[in-house]
Amino acid sequence: MKAYQRLLRYVNYPTASNDASNTCPSTPEQIEFGKTLVNEMLEMGIADANMDSNGYVFGTIPATNPDNKSAVIGFIAHMDVSPDAPCQPMNARVVEKYDGEDIILSKGIILSPEEFPALTQYKGDDLVVSDGKTLLGCDDKAGIAAILTMAEYFLSNPQVLHGTIKIGFTPDEEIGRGADLFDVKRFGADFAYTVDGGEFGEVEYETFNASTVTVNFSGVNIHPGTAKNKMINASNIAMEFASMLPVTERPEHTEQYEGFYHLISMTGEVEKATLTYIVRDHDEGILHSREELMQKIAAFINKKYDHDIVTVDIKESYRNMESILKDHWHLIENAAKAVKKLGGTPIIKPVRGGTDGSRLSFMGLPCPNLGTGSHNAHSRKEFACVSAMDKVVESLVEIAKMYTDF
Repeated sequence: MKAYQRLLRYVNYPTASNDASNTCPSTPEQIEFGKTLVNEMLEMGIADANMDSNGYVFGTIPATNPDNKSAVIGFIAHMDVSPDAPCQPMNARVVEKYDGEDIILSKGIILSPEEFPALTQYKGDDLVVSDGKTLLGCDDKAGIAAILTMAEYFLSNPQVLHGTIKIGFTPDEEIGRGADLFDVKRFGADFAYTVDGGEFGEVEYETFNASTVTVNFSGVNIHPGTAKNKMINASNIAMEFASMLPVTERPEHTEQYEGFYHLISMTGEVEKATLTYIVRDHDEGILHSREELMQKIAAFINKKYDHDIVTVDIKESYRNMESILKDHWHLIENAAKAVKKLGGTPIIKPVRGGTDGSRLSFMGLPCPNLGTGSHNAHSRKEFACVSAMDKVVESLVEIAKMYTDF
């Protein structure tokens, strides 16, 4: 079975994660999808395929030589999709031999090379799309599809030499919890790759340093007819706080190594208001400077109004995995070699986000990230290229073979 065929099956599972849930996984649909993956793995011959009590799916492809003592390599993807756009009802289809023009996804919804120039490189290729009303779910079901298609290749070709290969599928990556309960020791790999990127050829070892900053505002309510010099409107103070952060340092104005302050939610009344930000930077020192600026603004407002109006709560999300991976450079070199062998050009660039590997690298499992053959993650105009997905599978095979005698 080809990777895109698996993707077309997997996207029908509504596995959006839920940040408001305290369970793991955060949604029962991820459990159901995990069970499906375990059954598929068992059927293809992964005898130890299983799902643990927290919804993590694991399996092993034994080394060709039972006496092989080489390093154990792992491949990891996540089962959830972003909750920021609907994932159902799913109407996925294949656009055969893309002609280079606009693709009509649904009435009034167009996937255009003018808006997404990356489309132009796929003229003549088959593309997988949704109807534009939902996510497609390539992030990260394309990664799962690639890993299991790789697994099927090795199991169907026992003459191909390889070391022990570990497979892991995580829940709740999209809400920052994918590595929370990942049992690195049980997984049993020395090194791993997440397959959770974009186009074929991506080899990523730098991520943001990331924090979530919750800013709470306490106001004083009183009848507006007698409010002069008495009312403190928490919602107005929240807007004042937001206005004091640099406008040009928002996601919509930044690229490459530029960090940002991203307001992701806001609630407000007169007596209380809350702003929630995700704060990012590739340089950990600059990230801390951003956090300090938010604390200084809070202190300024408290002094200005002579009240303890503002509190700032900072929670670390993940850190830049480059500081770990620089000591395991073979992972980057071998991934790049695999891409080149298949006629591709390695695309090495900083990730403007994070992956499960960001956390796992600091948990003792060095773990760079690879592309999936897809584009426009988290968008209703997400798409994947069939031939690019095939190359991703081939690259995973090539990488695994490199660790036969490592």
